[in-house]
Amino acid sequence: MASPRPGLGRRAAPVLFLAPFLSLFLATLVAPIGYAVWMSLFREQAASGLGFGGTETLFVGLDNYLRALADPGFRRGFAHIALYCAVYIPVMVGGALTLALLVDSALARAKRFFQLAYFLPHAVPGLIAAIIWGFLYTPGLSPVIDFLSGFGADWEPLGPDAVLFSMANAATWQWIGYNMVIFYAALQAVPRETLEAAVVDGAGQLRTAWSVKLPMIRSSVVLTMLFTAVGAIQLFNEPEVLRSRSSAISSDWSPVMFIYQAAFTDHDYGLAAAGSLLLAALGAVLSFVVTKLGNRWKEA
Repeated sequence: MASPRPGLGRRAAPVLFLAPFLSLFLATLVAPIGYAVWMSLFREQAASGLGFGGTETLFVGLDNYLRALADPGFRRGFAHIALYCAVYIPVMVGGALTLALLVDSALARAKRFFQLAYFLPHAVPGLIAAIIWGFLYTPGLSPVIDFLSGFGADWEPLGPDAVLFSMANAATWQWIGYNMVIFYAALQAVPRETLEAAVVDGAGQLRTAWSVKLPMIRSSVVLTMLFTAVGAIQLFNEPEVLRSRSSAISSDWSPVMFIYQAAFTDHDYGLAAAGSLLLAALGAVLSFVVTKLGNRWKEA
């Protein structure tokens, strides 16, 4: 009986180790994306004009994509998200970086306490956080608004001019501590001898933070900006929860809300699949742009 070829088991070992991951990857990512692509090419419609004949599935090619791009609500959702990103991303990344630098400062005390305190809002589920902020933004229920009203301040956080900033504030409150922990962990990897050399050269805390610490954690900053940007274009919880309290938020205020309405209200699954893939394509392009700009900044 011929013996197995030497090295066969060694070659098969990586396949066996990767098999569980590849199986889950195919089942939870590749297969759903493939099914979404297939759904986006079809549309269901009534089999007869009176609707008594049930529905039939028709192949429409790229028509669902053209319908999504031609829909004013879908395009308006991307305009809202662009404005939201312009407000949210700089505040989020800048705020988290500032907090991390403050906690990492040699003058800071009780560092573990502040790390936990800043991170705790992230432990609150996004839907619950949106509901909490909905109460805080509601006149008559919010102690903040009542307090400001006592001084004659007329602030309407869910009005047309402020609702975008209110949503950005709610999202920042939840995620700034999470990003701060990422930056703080990166700062801990900065060589102590480099910081000591900066002190010896006469650099103060601000100079050290700007000229030494920040350049050495550029990779973490770029990664956080990428995650923040991709997460921002998927905005859903805040506008969906606040929609019942604000006339300025429509049912298709963001692209994800448009997709949700198309799928679960209008039952137009082909349009919803096409919108989802267009949003995924935007995320891929945004990831490429942020990565490219980040690499240039790291090489500068």
